[in-house]
Amino acid sequence: MKTRKIKLSHATDWIGGFVAVAMLFGAGRAQAAASADRPNVLMIVIDDQNDWVGAFGGHPGVKTPNMDTLAARGVACLNAQVQAPLCNPSRTSVMMGLRPSTTGIYALSPYFRDVPQWKDWVALPQYFHDHGYRTYANGKVYHQVGKQADEFDEWGGLRDRVGAKPAKRLIDPMPNPIIDWGVFPHRDEDAGDYQLATWAADQIRNAPKSQPFFLAAGFHLPHVPVYVSPKWWDLYPDDDSILPKIKPDERAGLPHFSWYLHWLLPEHRLNEVQQYGQWRNMVHAYLAATSFIDAQVGRILSALDEAGLSENTIVVLWGDNGYHLGEKEITGKNTLWARSTRTPLIFAGPGVAPGGRCTQPVEMLDIYPTLVDLCGLPPRTGLDGVSIRPQLEDCKTSADRPAITTANAGNHSICSERWRYIHYADGSEELYDMQDDPHEWNNLAQNPEYASVLAEHRKWMPKTESLPAPGSETGGRLLTYDPDSDTAVWQGKTTIHRTDPVPGMPRK
Repeated sequence: MKTRKIKLSHATDWIGGFVAVAMLFGAGRAQAAASADRPNVLMIVIDDQNDWVGAFGGHPGVKTPNMDTLAARGVACLNAQVQAPLCNPSRTSVMMGLRPSTTGIYALSPYFRDVPQWKDWVALPQYFHDHGYRTYANGKVYHQVGKQADEFDEWGGLRDRVGAKPAKRLIDPMPNPIIDWGVFPHRDEDAGDYQLATWAADQIRNAPKSQPFFLAAGFHLPHVPVYVSPKWWDLYPDDDSILPKIKPDERAGLPHFSWYLHWLLPEHRLNEVQQYGQWRNMVHAYLAATSFIDAQVGRILSALDEAGLSENTIVVLWGDNGYHLGEKEITGKNTLWARSTRTPLIFAGPGVAPGGRCTQPVEMLDIYPTLVDLCGLPPRTGLDGVSIRPQLEDCKTSADRPAITTANAGNHSICSERWRYIHYADGSEELYDMQDDPHEWNNLAQNPEYASVLAEHRKWMPKTESLPAPGSETGGRLLTYDPDSDTAVWQGKTTIHRTDPVPGMPRK
């Protein structure tokens, strides 16, 4: 964490310097005294965690007692939407408090401080540091894990996020070798996420009482590779009862452009995991990993209790994006449907009403201004997000705007309390009644009865549509579209024509 220095206009102006230092020292003491009374912040980030958490109802059989208990202590934001269905732009949006359509960060690169326009942006941890907090982080908080040491006062240094690995890949001979999942004998203590929870618990127990802390812990699982020990695997039946509900050929009639958002990805299409007999194993591993992470969340929360800090710590738990496990004929993310955009968001602690279940649309970039508000810090200007403190105090309070997710320039979902509207860069559209059709099987966009609903949601399309930031093409997952030629370009090199067959899908 970079610190600010006093610069005197003349080296010989010792009187002015003395006064300036004295004033700063006095202001520092006053700030320290004020900040000591402020609540701590514990931020827990989970990678690729969809709404398969008990309190969020995404899967009827999931076992997440610790996250469910946390939700009962505070507010579960049941209609929280990420700003991008992909790690880097989603996490960047949360920590900067800005939309991808504002920053131009849509892909797995660049790191926002490598973009000249944003290199000095005061991100969430800096803002808390500047207001008297000691900031800590470990695991994956920003997507660029190796650069996090400059973002926090204390960086835990965990780089092997996976930890224990099997002697050989568990799902050979499936293609895409970076993808793997399953169970093998190993100690939970050797998993990277267990070590992360241990580190976080130690920081909490040893935190100085004279200064509030902002601590961020970023878990790896259930991101691939998904490895679990038998203890967690055995929590779930090894049969098809665990599989999510799907509709055969459920993308029939949907805009062809919907495939462009994940044209070539390492994640497999549903037909591929079925072909290799791996669908159930994949779902089983994901559920087991979710329960394992839930236990690590519990260990951190127990450390808060043991340190006597639960009543004076705001806990916020969130996922960076969702994950398909067969729905819409795919696995992975990078879509504008609920399975990819809806993730857990829980607030608990001072200023948050217990037992709340908020169905209002909430955006993950609201985390930044909300934490500032709950901690009594001066409002941070220039953010795209807004404080959702009114909803955390009373879940029935209406939101003033819908939640917007962006998957590369020109592609957006607009979610209100009941509806999901999707607009693709080529102008094609989808509309779903999430109350009557939670699986998004019935696209109403062509039904004239819903013209007014479409018109209302179109009004919320982002007014700013930044071009991809310099360096976006180097990291992958970038999609651009040229309306004049009606062609898209995937990752800066693969041109997609309207008649091209979808990779990994059988021809129809």
